[in-house]
Amino acid sequence: MKPEAAIFDLGKVLLDFDYSITARELAGLCDVTAEELLLRIDQSHLLLDYEEGKLTSDEFYSAVCSGTGYRGSFGHFSAAFADIFSEIPPMVDLQRQLKANGIPCFIFSNTNEIAIVHIRHNFPFFANFDGYVYSYLARSMKPDTRIYEVMEETAGRHGESLIYIDDKLENIEAGHSRGWQTIHHTSPETSIAAFQAAGLI
Repeated sequence: MKPEAAIFDLGKVLLDFDYSITARELAGLCDVTAEELLLRIDQSHLLLDYEEGKLTSDEFYSAVCSGTGYRGSFGHFSAAFADIFSEIPPMVDLQRQLKANGIPCFIFSNTNEIAIVHIRHNFPFFANFDGYVYSYLARSMKPDTRIYEVMEETAGRHGESLIYIDDKLENIEAGHSRGWQTIHHTSPETSIAAFQAAGLI
């Protein structure tokens, strides 16, 4: 069937990101090197706990300070931690086309409060969605079942009425197991072609 709504992962699909930018910015105020700092924040247990809602932003900041000797303010830390994103223009254009064609679009992301505040304020396209499901608010992370249930509740749809795009295969497989139509994002060209094949653009 033709999908009724589109679900977008955020990082590496609509926005590229690079935590090495954060590490380089903060290292001068830390007792560890930029390389060591990167290991402590990029896909670390600390970051995963933050993105699963187990830590508040203040608690995450305090844990980074304790683990690295960081001596800067929360404001400086937040700015450096969040200012790592850049648009992927063809994918942003794809979502704009879907909305213009009357297709409801949703954000479905393993993410954190500091990042979302920054993105909301700096990327105008981000307001052009019909709903948002964030791991830190759902207290569950893809590919866990619970966050997919939250996404279905938010979209008001389930099964093959949903088409879902994500760069991580394990997340796609979890959506596919629920009957969602899925696109494993490897490049803008192949993903755009998949939406065209689904009859949405």
